[in-house]
Amino acid sequence: MAAKGAKEEDSCEYGSAKFLALCGLGGIVSCGLTHTAVVPLDLVKCRMQVQPERYQSIVQGFSLTLKEEGLRGLAKGWAPTCLGYSMQGLCKFGLYEVFKLRYSEMLGPEKAYLWRTSLYLAASASAEFFADIALSPMEAAKVRIQTQMGYANTLRAAIPKMYQEEGLWSFYKGVAPLWMRQIPYTMMKFACFERTLEALYVYVVPKPRSECTKLEQLGVTFVAGYIAGVFCAIVSHPADSVVSVLNKEKGSSAIDILKRLGFRGLWKGLFARILMIGTLTALQWFIYDSVKVYFRLPRPPPPEMPLSLKERL
Repeated sequence: MAAKGAKEEDSCEYGSAKFLALCGLGGIVSCGLTHTAVVPLDLVKCRMQVQPERYQSIVQGFSLTLKEEGLRGLAKGWAPTCLGYSMQGLCKFGLYEVFKLRYSEMLGPEKAYLWRTSLYLAASASAEFFADIALSPMEAAKVRIQTQMGYANTLRAAIPKMYQEEGLWSFYKGVAPLWMRQIPYTMMKFACFERTLEALYVYVVPKPRSECTKLEQLGVTFVAGYIAGVFCAIVSHPADSVVSVLNKEKGSSAIDILKRLGFRGLWKGLFARILMIGTLTALQWFIYDSVKVYFRLPRPPPPEMPLSLKERL
């Protein structure tokens, strides 16, 4: 039975505990699946960042990895990737919905509409702050496995070795660069997606969203997600380069690595990251929205100007 105030076809009320819990589940599925699926590309990208003299391009990087380690080598780091990004997705998408609701209530309907871009930016930044704390241990293990030859081939081997060498700090020393990378990325991901989706329905899609089929709506979601993903990759790439090198080297700081890499070094592997993040972001939004459709969650249309504001203007 639908909750009081929910539409008949919805399985729960917008903003309810069930709604937020299932949004978190959607984040786990979307981020866990997509990041695990692109582990081979991520591995080559990380190696291009930390060993540019050996891994000079995407094609050459794949070729060298296959030659030296075989097909199994391309799957290195899949376990920490799956676990880490599942937890990140839970916090990223679940808490985004929480913060968006709470900040909207604080602003009121008129300001929430007028300042909606700022609202998306604030809600996504707040959510990502906690998401990166959840991601950091697995991200550190993943980079060690992928970039330090002979260090460890599995998560089971990497975790105790990292703890023995550097203690708990080894799992969280990359959290500040992660915030530098992921918070701007997520702010762009959510704000750009929300505004692109709004623009597509106004200027591109020939009919209102309410008249589109579920499949057509998911198609629009995918396109908006890919556009957002390209901008995300560009904004977050310099910090991603720092994170990759920082987790590979002992005793280095983010400032040391920034100085050593220089401006050009920070952008190494950008094309691979655009391919990866553009596809990832589009698929994540598609899967996330599909989970909402599957569980019949409320999916409000793009925001409209409140009647009280229309009357004043």
